[in-house]
Amino acid sequence: MAETRLAGLRAKMVEAEDAYYQNDDPILTDGEYDALRSEVVAIEAAFPDLVTDDSPTQTVGAAPSGGFTKVTHARPMLSLSNAFEDDDVVEFFARVRRFLNLSQDAPVDLTCEPKIDGLSAAITYEKGQFTLGATRGDGAVGENITANLSVIGDVPQQLTGEDVPDILEVRGEVYMATDDFAAMNAALEAEGKKVFANPRNAAAGSLRQLDPSVTASRPLRFFAYALGQFSGNVGDSHWALLDNLKRWGFITNPLNRLCSSPEDVLSFYHDIETHRADLAYDIDGVVYKVNRFDYQGRMGQVSRSPRWAIAHKFPAQRAVTLLDEITLQVGRTGALTPVANLKPVTVGGVVVSRATLHNEDELDRKDIRAGDTVVIQRAGDVIPQVVEVLLERRPADSTKFEFPDACPVCGSPTSRPEGEVVRRCTGDLVCSAQAVERLKHFISRNALDVDGFGAKNVEQFYGFGWLQTPADIFILGDREDEIAQLEGWGPASAANLSAAIEARRTVPLDRLIFGLGIRQIGLDTARVLARVYETADNLFAQFDRLAAYDEAANADMLAIDGIGPSVVSEARRFFANPDNRAAVDALLAQVTVEAVQAPTLDANSVLAGKTVVFTGSLTQMSRAEAKARAEALGAKVAGSVSKKTDLVVIGLDAGSKAKKAAELDLDTMDEDQWVAFLNT
Repeated sequence: MAETRLAGLRAKMVEAEDAYYQNDDPILTDGEYDALRSEVVAIEAAFPDLVTDDSPTQTVGAAPSGGFTKVTHARPMLSLSNAFEDDDVVEFFARVRRFLNLSQDAPVDLTCEPKIDGLSAAITYEKGQFTLGATRGDGAVGENITANLSVIGDVPQQLTGEDVPDILEVRGEVYMATDDFAAMNAALEAEGKKVFANPRNAAAGSLRQLDPSVTASRPLRFFAYALGQFSGNVGDSHWALLDNLKRWGFITNPLNRLCSSPEDVLSFYHDIETHRADLAYDIDGVVYKVNRFDYQGRMGQVSRSPRWAIAHKFPAQRAVTLLDEITLQVGRTGALTPVANLKPVTVGGVVVSRATLHNEDELDRKDIRAGDTVVIQRAGDVIPQVVEVLLERRPADSTKFEFPDACPVCGSPTSRPEGEVVRRCTGDLVCSAQAVERLKHFISRNALDVDGFGAKNVEQFYGFGWLQTPADIFILGDREDEIAQLEGWGPASAANLSAAIEARRTVPLDRLIFGLGIRQIGLDTARVLARVYETADNLFAQFDRLAAYDEAANADMLAIDGIGPSVVSEARRFFANPDNRAAVDALLAQVTVEAVQAPTLDANSVLAGKTVVFTGSLTQMSRAEAKARAEALGAKVAGSVSKKTDLVVIGLDAGSKAKKAAELDLDTMDEDQWVAFLNT
């Protein structure tokens, strides 16, 4: 079903991102990767209760490899949300106006920039002198590639102009022009060396050479398009920034355009799309950014992307092939997802043999059957999908696929509760598929993130009986000699695995909670819970009270902004299961859990660590903006008023929450006072 499908997609995304970001050797094309992420986004939009686990909407890039020293970005290098249809762009304009509480006809300018298919880099200057260069990495931590960036001609070593800020971190894209790529590959082939698959691979592989002289020999270029940290004046808009970057010595894309309406933006997009093949470099879409910096600041960001920017990707590529068989995948939470096994077909240069069928309802709606001739699409993400069936080619003896009453892996009964779209295996940990997927999830990048320990290792060690629960990971060191004897291993790699596991014995609370794989508790929700309850003792005690049907604990958790009944219900269900609770206890005996503090952009903020409640109608900003501004200052935004509330912001027509705040004698502000506070 949808949940099982998501688990499979996310695992493939992690594998693909590691290959793409760390090894510069993609196992999927950009179109395939975009198709996978599009499918994930579509499923999560259709089924918000499934926004959990290794969701591509929660992460950026991949962790840095071990070949370079690490650099912590002063400001995160975020990814972008995607748009695939013209209507998505129109909705983006509307969403910006809603968030900023603007009228429907209020002007909103966007800068439009071709989306270069290269490798993102951040370059820091101090008093105009190039001092540090880094890759994006996972968005928070990248790789130090200063020496390599310093040999690229488009990267200035010294900036020009008297108004260059003392600290200036310029972000942009390292790329290789298509003609340069062809010439370089021809030279490599003539020398009998391995050639690159495409310009993006060539640029990434060239930039991440341990020997800078190799990088210097490659025809790399750089377009500047954004800022990280900076001091001083850089302009009041993105368009002004681009002008300043050119004055200071950078190359910006000459095709960039400032547009003021959806019609202008879409005209630019389709013009670029039409002439895409004539460009000197590869692009895979167009990036739109809200032009005004004050608007950008107000809109802020979500976990992986800014609210004020979006990438409009080019259309999916399609092909026609035969669907040989429909099989089922069983995911971490028992969800059954149908998969189309296809006669291999090339779609946009990549051979496709499997495609998602989403869930039981979607399968029925499209009436997809084994033996059908189908149209396959690769949109902006990794996993292909079946778009339609060519009914005129359907065999006369075809039959509908029937979902089984028993799990295809363990034989346990399957169940689909009323009102849900997902059919599940009820075997829980008895089902080997669920057990293995839970372990894979626990060692995934946003959970334990053990260097050199992947999904295939989990399957192998589970098959040997060495792994059953997460706690077993921490006693694998006792089997180091046995692991060293396995094919593909050795004493050094086994020792490295043991060391990598030991390095993860201290784990942040949010990663631990996320790693448990509780339904409805994705990365963002895990962070919220970790910040509210702060310590493992507090949080697990709360979960135990939930499992005991303590109404006060239920109300306490529901009062947290962003925590709904489905999260509480699933947490209760998980911890009421004695096997799950025993597995958690065993895990806690193996690790030290770090408390997680709420982030704050201002260390001196009086709201840092405070609980804020908004009630009534706000007229000067949207509720979403008010919440985002409070959280940016380190506050916890709650949905109800209690003795634990530190501040209540009261808008128009406030009701019971304002009354309760008065009864409890809490600190309050009206909207004017709130806005004045933000502007101080």
